[in-house]
Amino acid sequence: MFHRFQSSRKGSAIVEFAVGSGLLILAFSGTFEFGYAFYIYDNLQTAVNNGAKYASLRTYDSNSSTPSACFTTAVQDMVVYGDPTGTNTTPVAPGLAPGNVNVAVTFSNGVPSQMTVSLSSYTLRAVFANIVLSNKPQVTYPFLGDYAPGTTCTQ
Repeated sequence: MFHRFQSSRKGSAIVEFAVGSGLLILAFSGTFEFGYAFYIYDNLQTAVNNGAKYASLRTYDSNSSTPSACFTTAVQDMVVYGDPTGTNTTPVAPGLAPGNVNVAVTFSNGVPSQMTVSLSSYTLRAVFANIVLSNKPQVTYPFLGDYAPGTTCTQ
């Protein structure tokens, strides 16, 4: 009788291994996916923060809340490449492009008071899913730079 009971358990180790390893692979994959997405989002948050800080300290050369093309390009390059001159061509995150960067200027009493930088339509391509970020991350700094409308923009 003992012999018959032992022979009926022959394949149970294989089944236990298959179920256990499947669960472990799912747990490790989920942990990796979350870690990778968090890492990329942290890089994006840092880049947007640097861009907003740069925009708040740079000379603002437009006389309206619509920034000049030169100002916008410099802030976008700061966010995307970490360099306002655009000489670096490696983005801080995969697939990040200047077109994903929004620059908004808030005017108060006829002068700029705040600079807001955010990302739009950026797709974070993780291993198992794509996450579309819209207006995230977003950073606002008070404007502390010089206000000189009509001046020639320089990088």
